[in-house]
Amino acid sequence: MMMKLKIVLIAFGLLPLIGVAQEHTEKISREFTFENMSTTNTLMIANINGKIKVEGYDGERIILELTRTIKAKTETRLEKGKKEIQLGIIDRADSIILFVHGPCNDFGRVRNKVGDNAATWGYNGNNASKHCEQGYDYTTDFVVKVPRSVHLNLSTINEGNVVAERTTGIVHADNINGSISLKNLTQESTASTINGDIDIEYDRNPEKDCRFYSLNGNINAWFQKGLAVNLSFESFNGGFFTNLDKIESLPVKVEKFSGGEGIKFKVAGNRYKVGSGGPLLDFETFNGNVYLKERSN
Repeated sequence: MMMKLKIVLIAFGLLPLIGVAQEHTEKISREFTFENMSTTNTLMIANINGKIKVEGYDGERIILELTRTIKAKTETRLEKGKKEIQLGIIDRADSIILFVHGPCNDFGRVRNKVGDNAATWGYNGNNASKHCEQGYDYTTDFVVKVPRSVHLNLSTINEGNVVAERTTGIVHADNINGSISLKNLTQESTASTINGDIDIEYDRNPEKDCRFYSLNGNINAWFQKGLAVNLSFESFNGGFFTNLDKIESLPVKVEKFSGGEGIKFKVAGNRYKVGSGGPLLDFETFNGNVYLKERSN
């Protein structure tokens, strides 16, 4: 009995040695300028594993600091990761796209559905159906300074949050397993995440429609005094809370659209008018609350 116990202890003592990982971290600094300077200049960051933090400043250059971390069980796999995971850059003269280039990350023009002539930039889902084993783990954290007026299109999937502040352009933000925080907004914005909270703060109330969605998380939205909008709220297991005093219910809206089995109708509930009405603020959650507040003067 004692002999068996000693053998077990020795076996478990070897496990930490077997699981020792190699790790490499480096910072990559780059600067970019738009070849065509205009009011439509846009920065797109498409991350996969890691955070995105963008801050506006009074300058003309995009200043990037990328932290790349590779982890692997062997030195050979670590070197493979260092070689394969690289910063991808697409310069479209008036727009700049930053993404993660790797063997399992096929980035380029993609169509949302079969037969759709419109194409957007993103990761091609073809590799998702294939067995793609990298043999290492990695994160890429983007910290960026941008000219304040630049429009932003930001997205990540795992191991990081999306943050944007002190910018005056249009902001679109997407996440899967993380939160989204957008501050000092002045124009329309959209934010969508699956597992995380969304925090929205407006320095000047928007004049165009906005949409905010979280499947498993709360939405916290702050606006300036005197908000005049229409708003829509939907949730399966959540509630809507507000400090607005000039709010009234609107009639139920029935929307008509074409589906795979012919014409369909959707009944949109919980519609309100705030103040004199205006652009639409669309809030939707599944497991989460919406907190909409005006700031006091």
